[in-house]
Amino acid sequence: MDKFNLSKWALDHPALTRYLMVVLMLLGVAAYFQLGQDEDPPFTFRAMVVRTYWPGATAQQVAEQVTDKLERTLQEVPYADKIRSYSKPGESQIIFQIKDSSKPGDVPQVWYAVRKKIGDMRYTLPQGVQGPFFNDDFGDVYGVIYAIDAPGFSPAEVKKFSDDVRQQLLYVPDVAKVEQFGVQDEKIFIEIPQKRLAQMGLDLNAVLAQLGQENAVENAGMVQAPLDNIQLRIEGQFQTDAQLRAMPIRGSSGQQFKLGDIANIQRGYVEPASVKVHHQGKPVIALGVSMAKGGDIIALGKSLEAATARIEKTLPLGVTLVQVQDQPKAVTKSVGEFVHVLIEAVLIVLVVSFVALGLHKGGRFGWHVDIRPGLVVAITIPLVLAMTFLAMQYLGIGLHKISLGSLIIALGLLVDDAIIAVEMMVRKMEEGYDRVRAATFAYEVTAMPMLTGTLITAAGFLPIGMAKSTVGEYTYAIFAVTVAALVLSWWVSVYFVPYLGTLLLKVKPHAEQDAEHELFDGPFYANFRRAVTWCVEHRWKAIGATVLMFALGIVGMGRVQQQFFPDSSRPEILVDLWFPEGTSFKANEAVAQAVEQRLLKQEGVQTVSTWIGSGVPRFYLPLDQVFPQTNVSQLIVVPQDLKFRESLRLALPALLAQEFPEARARVKLLPNGPPVPYPVQFRVVGADPTVLRQRADEVKAVMRSNPATRGVNDNWNEAIKVVKLQVDQAKARSLGVSSQSIAQATRTLLVGTTVEQFREDNKLIDIVLRQPLDERDAISDLASAYLPTASGRMIPATEIVRPVLTWEPGVMWREKREYAITVQSDIIEGLQGATVTNQLYPELKKLEEAWAQSEQPNYRIEVAGAVEESSKGSSSISAGMPIMLFLTFTLLMLQLHSFSRAVLVFLTGPLGLIGVAGALLALNRPFGFVALLGVIALMGMIQRNSVILIDQIEQDRAAGIPAWEAIVESAVRRLRPIVLTAAAAVLAMIPLTRSVFWGPMAVAIMGGLIVATVLTLLALPAMYAAWFKVEKPSKILG
Repeated sequence: MDKFNLSKWALDHPALTRYLMVVLMLLGVAAYFQLGQDEDPPFTFRAMVVRTYWPGATAQQVAEQVTDKLERTLQEVPYADKIRSYSKPGESQIIFQIKDSSKPGDVPQVWYAVRKKIGDMRYTLPQGVQGPFFNDDFGDVYGVIYAIDAPGFSPAEVKKFSDDVRQQLLYVPDVAKVEQFGVQDEKIFIEIPQKRLAQMGLDLNAVLAQLGQENAVENAGMVQAPLDNIQLRIEGQFQTDAQLRAMPIRGSSGQQFKLGDIANIQRGYVEPASVKVHHQGKPVIALGVSMAKGGDIIALGKSLEAATARIEKTLPLGVTLVQVQDQPKAVTKSVGEFVHVLIEAVLIVLVVSFVALGLHKGGRFGWHVDIRPGLVVAITIPLVLAMTFLAMQYLGIGLHKISLGSLIIALGLLVDDAIIAVEMMVRKMEEGYDRVRAATFAYEVTAMPMLTGTLITAAGFLPIGMAKSTVGEYTYAIFAVTVAALVLSWWVSVYFVPYLGTLLLKVKPHAEQDAEHELFDGPFYANFRRAVTWCVEHRWKAIGATVLMFALGIVGMGRVQQQFFPDSSRPEILVDLWFPEGTSFKANEAVAQAVEQRLLKQEGVQTVSTWIGSGVPRFYLPLDQVFPQTNVSQLIVVPQDLKFRESLRLALPALLAQEFPEARARVKLLPNGPPVPYPVQFRVVGADPTVLRQRADEVKAVMRSNPATRGVNDNWNEAIKVVKLQVDQAKARSLGVSSQSIAQATRTLLVGTTVEQFREDNKLIDIVLRQPLDERDAISDLASAYLPTASGRMIPATEIVRPVLTWEPGVMWREKREYAITVQSDIIEGLQGATVTNQLYPELKKLEEAWAQSEQPNYRIEVAGAVEESSKGSSSISAGMPIMLFLTFTLLMLQLHSFSRAVLVFLTGPLGLIGVAGALLALNRPFGFVALLGVIALMGMIQRNSVILIDQIEQDRAAGIPAWEAIVESAVRRLRPIVLTAAAAVLAMIPLTRSVFWGPMAVAIMGGLIVATVLTLLALPAMYAAWFKVEKPSKILG
C-alpha cells in the first residue's frame, strides 16, 4: 500500500478543497473584525499597595513599629517576591509584589490571602494606627481622561457636575469604571480665637463635647400604639450653617453664648489640598475612564465620543468637557501604521515570489516573467493570514503592537513552505511531469522536511511561550501568532497549494535529453558550482574561516549596547517635578503653576495637564506610577508632533534646570514594556539608617564622577525640619496637664480638630474647629497657645513647654525588610542604561569591598532598575531553552535518522550571530529584549534551511549518486529555494526596521539570516565533507 499523500487526497476531492478554502477565508475575515484592539497586550499587575497611618509618629517609629510588622506578615503570603516600602512621619506604604511565575488566575486569591493575614495580625500594631488600607487595582488603565473646565463655579459645584458626568459615562458599553481626580472635599470651619476662649473661661474640650452632643444621630425609641408603631425623632441636628451659628454654648460660670458670637463660621475646602489637577493652566476635575477587560478600545472611543457629545448639551453654559488623554486615537494610529507595514511587507513578499518563481530567459526583452507560480503563492498569503486571525480569536489574542509585529515576522516565514512546494512543482513540470504527478511528487519529496523545518522554526519561539514572567506574558503573542501562522502555512502548502498549482501552472516541458542538468547549467549556476567545489576541496580553510567569523561575531555582540525595552512612539512627554522632602503643598502648587505657564509658551507644545501632589494616573499600561505625596507634581506635555517631541525632550531639561532650580525636574518619554523608573539604579542595603546614608552618598559620588550620568539622586531625599516640644513633666503633673492634652491643644491650634459631621444630601462634611489664620501661620504662635489645666483654668503653653528645632529622616525606604537607599540617574544621549551600569559596576564593587574591610562590614550594593528587570525577563526566557534545544534535536533526529547529521545541522544554528552583531553595529541599534527573542527564533530559521540541504544530499546518495557529486549538486539544486525563502523573510522585515519597538529585532534577524544563508550554502557542504571524510573522485581513481 502506498504511503498516504495529502496533496493527492486534496486533488482527488476538489469540491471539499474549494469549499474549505472559501469558508476558511470568510471566517478569517470575519474574525479579523471581531478581534479586540488595544495599545498593549494585557498583562497582570502583580503588585498591591498597603497603606497605614499612625499620626504623630516619626519615620523611624513607623518603620520599626508598623512597616516591619506588616512586612513580616507579607513574607508568609504565597508567591511573595519583592516587599518594598517607605515610611514617612505618620505614614507607611508597602509595595508588595508577587512572583512573576504566579498564574494570572491565582492573583486575586493572593490578594485575598494578604487581607486575611494582615487582618489576623492587626491587633499587634500600636494603638492609634489607622488602617491598613489595601489597593490592588493597579492595572486599571485610564486610557481616556476628560477634564471638566468650569470657570467661575465653586469646586463644590464642579464636583456636582462631575458626579453627573461620571454617572452617565458609566452607562457607556465597555466602560469598567470612571475615577475622579482633583476633587476637593468640603469642610465647615469654626474659628475661635484663643484669647476670647480664655476671657470667657471656656475650655476647648467643653465646646467640642457640646457640639458633638447636639448633632448626634440617636435612636429615641418608638411608641407601640394599638394599630401601628410610631417612630420618635429628635430635632436639633444641624441642617444649615445658620443653625450652627445659633447653637447655644454654656460657659463655665453658667452664662450662655451663641456659637456665632464667639466664632467665625465659614465653608471652605480641605487644607492643605489633597491632589489638584490643572489643564492648560486652569484648575479642573479630571475623569479617568477605564475599559473592561478584553474590550475594543477603538469601539469604546467611538461610543464615548457619542456619549460626551450628548452630555455636553446637558451641562450649564460655560462648562466644557475637554479630552485630555485619547488612547483610542493613539491605538487607531498605531494599528493603522502596523496594518500599513503589513501591507507593505505582503507586497514585498509577492514581488519576491513573482520574480523568483517566474523569471525565465527568452521573450522580447531577453527575460520574461511567468506570473502563474507567483500567483499560487499570492493566493496562499491571504489564506494563511485569514486562518491566523481565526486562531488568534480562538486563543483570545487581540490586535496590539505585539501581535501585529508578530504577524509581520510570521509573514516572511509563512510563504517559505509555499515557495518550496511551488518551486518543486515547476521544476518537475519542466522536466516533463504532468501537473498531478508534479503536485504529488512535491509532497513526497518536500512535505516531511518542510514540516520538520516548520516545527524547528516554531520551536525557536517556544521559550517565549513558556516564559513565566511579566515580560513573558507581555510578549506571549509573539509565540502564539508566529507558531499558529507557521503550522497553518505548512498545511496550506501541502493541501491547497497543489490544488491551486494544478489549476494555474502551465509549464512547457524542456526537451527530453538530459533535462535534469540543463536547468542548472547556466553561467550563474556554473560559478556557484565552482565556489561550492572550492569550499569542499579546501574544507578546512572554509571551516576555519567560518569559526573565525563566529568568534568575531561573539566579540561584536559584546560591543553592542544592551537595552531592556525602547521608549514608546507615543507623542506625550512626562515632566516630573520633585521638591525637597517636607515641602508644603502650596509651595509645590506655586512652582508647578509657573512651570505649566512656561511650558504653554514653549513652541511646539499643544496641551499641558498637571497633577499637583501626585503622579498622573495610569493612562498608558507600562507607565511607572508616582504615588500621592505633597512634594511631587507631574505634567503630561502633548507636543504637536513627533519632531517637536524630540526637540522638546532635548531642550526641556536645561530650560527647567535654569528657570526652576528649586525643583528637581525630570523629562522622560513613555516607556515600552514593563515599567522601570530610571535607566541606571543601584540599591545600597544595610541595617543602620545613619551609616546607610553615608554609604549612599559615597555611591552617589562615584556615579556623579562618571560623565555618562545625569541628575544623580536617591529616594531617601532630604531630612525634614521638626520642632520638638520639651515638656517640664514635674510642672505639668502638678497642674494636671498631660502630654496628650498638650498634643490635642497644639493640633487644634495649628491644624484644627474634626468635631462633628454636617450631613447634606448624600455628603458628609467635616466640621473642623481651629484658630484664625493669624494665630497659626508661624512657629512663634506656639508661644501664645493656651492649655487647659485640671481645674479648668487656661495657662499659656510656654509655662511648661519649650520648643526645640531638630532634623529627622523624611522618608525611609526598605527592601525585603532591610533599609535600602536606591541611588539612581538618567544618562546622556546615545547611551543605554545597561552600558552605563556595566561601566559603573566594577568601581562600585571596589567600594563595596572597601566597606567589607571597615568597622561596619554588612553593607552591600545591588544592581536595580532596568538591568534587574531585564535579567529577570531573560532568565525566564532561558528557562525554556533546554526544552527548545531538546525538541529541535529530536525533530532533526526524526527527519535525518542520524546523530552525526543532526549535530551538523544543529551547529549551523548559532552562525547567525555573525550577521546579528554586524547588522546591529553597522546600524547602531541596541540589542534589547525584543531583539533577543529574534535571535532565539533565528536559530530555528537557519536550521530549517540546513535540514532541507542535508536531506537532499541524503536522498541523492540513497539514489546511488557518488557522495562528492551529491554534496555539490544538492547545494546547486537547493540554492534557489533556500535563497528564495531567506529573501522573502529578510525583505518582509524591511518595513519593520522603521519601528522603534521592532526595529532592533528586524535588523538582527535580517543580518543573521543573510550571513547564515551564505554559510549554509558554502560552509555546510564543507562541514559535511569533513565530517563524513568524503574524498574527490579523481583522487580515488588516480
